Formats: sequence, structure tokens, C-alpha cells
Amino acid sequence: MLILFWIGFCLLQKTSEDSIVGKYREASIKKYEKEIAAFETLDQTQKDPDNAILFTGSSSIRLWKSIQDDLAPWPTLKRGFGGSKYSDLAVYAERILKPHAYRALVIFVANDITGDPQDKTPEEVVQLLDYVVQVSKRHRPEAKIFVVEVTPTEKRWATWSKIQEANRLVEDYCKKNSGMVFIPTSQAYLNSEGKPRSELFVSDKLHQNEDGYRLWASLIRKKLESELVAP
Repeated sequence: MLILFWIGFCLLQKTSEDSIVGKYREASIKKYEKEIAAFETLDQTQKDPDNAILFTGSSSIRLWKSIQDDLAPWPTLKRGFGGSKYSDLAVYAERILKPHAYRALVIFVANDITGDPQDKTPEEVVQLLDYVVQVSKRHRPEAKIFVVEVTPTEKRWATWSKIQEANRLVEDYCKKNSGMVFIPTSQAYLNSEGKPRSELFVSDKLHQNEDGYRLWASLIRKKLESELVAP
């Protein structure tokens, strides 16, 4: 009887997971399979630092070349893939997270709401975030999960109000779920006129320059220091 119950539970869980990520799987695999496979090769050859803080998400994570210096002495591990959305992270969550015995997980994904007709709703963003969170909690139940607020940028300023709505829903989600921490950043990236600070970004007006990363690091470090015992 217990075996039948367990089989039924597993099938129900798989059906639920497929209903959330199934429609995204094919497109994600087509775009990112080689990149994720490269991560897996790296996982086999590279030893993780003890008590690592795993950073994952989109290009702002991938391009953060100075992360180890910017956040030292916090031991960091980086698994970001450029252009990715929460749907892509959800599809690959198990393969990205499970190889690592991380102390905490930091997530930043900024491509689900860009002004494109295929954008997700803020509610869909939270649903996909929850999927990733549940994968992490099954794997590392004691690991705290930090979610970094999507940054205001000139490139996507026209859709900032919708991005803000998603940020608010994500912040609310973090407040309601134990082990979750929201890292607010947007106010630090706005000037006195309430517009994005162009001096913090490279010429594409989307990705951060060195000054932007130093600011980002200071905001992230502040939350790490308030929530975790120092290394």
C-alpha cells in the first residue's frame, strides 16, 4: 500500500511539474542545452568552495567577472546563463542546483518582462520562481534563498511599471515563505529625477559596468551579512 501511495505521489508531482515547466522545456533545451552541459562538465572538474553561496540567473550573473573579489570573504560559485528567463531556470533547476552543496542560493533573473508580446505576467514569474525554490528546498532544505530585485534600466524603461509589479509580487512571496530573503536594489539605481543612473551601465544601457557591479555587490553583501553567519 505504501509503495502504491509513493508511486501515486511521484506521478502527481511530475504531472504538476510538467504543467508548470513543460511548455517551456523544448525552447529552453534548444537554446541552452550546450551551456548547461558545459556547467556539468565544469561541475566534474572544479571543486566547489566550502559553504559556497551559489549565484544563478541571467547575464548579470554570468558577466560578473569580479564576483569573488567583490564579495570576499564570502565564498561564491557562479552559474548564470545569458538571456535566460525564469522559465529557463525552472527547466534546468535540478541540473544546475543539485551538483552543489551550497550554503545559500542567490537568484537574479531579469528577462521575463522586456516589452515583448511573449512576456510573462508578474504572476507567472512568481509561479516559476516558486518552482525553482521548491527544487532548492528539496535539495538543500537549510539553505537560505535570496532573490535580487530586477534593476531599472534605460533599455527597458518603457516597461518598468510592469517590472515593478513583478518585483512587488516577488518581494511579497519572499516575505511569506520561510528561508527566503528579498534584496531590494531599484532605489540605488535611480537618480534624483527617478530615472535609471546611466553611469552605472555599459553602452547597451542594460548591463552593468564596474561601478554598477560595485554598487550591486554592496547591496547584496549587506543582506548576506544580515542573514548569514560570517564565513
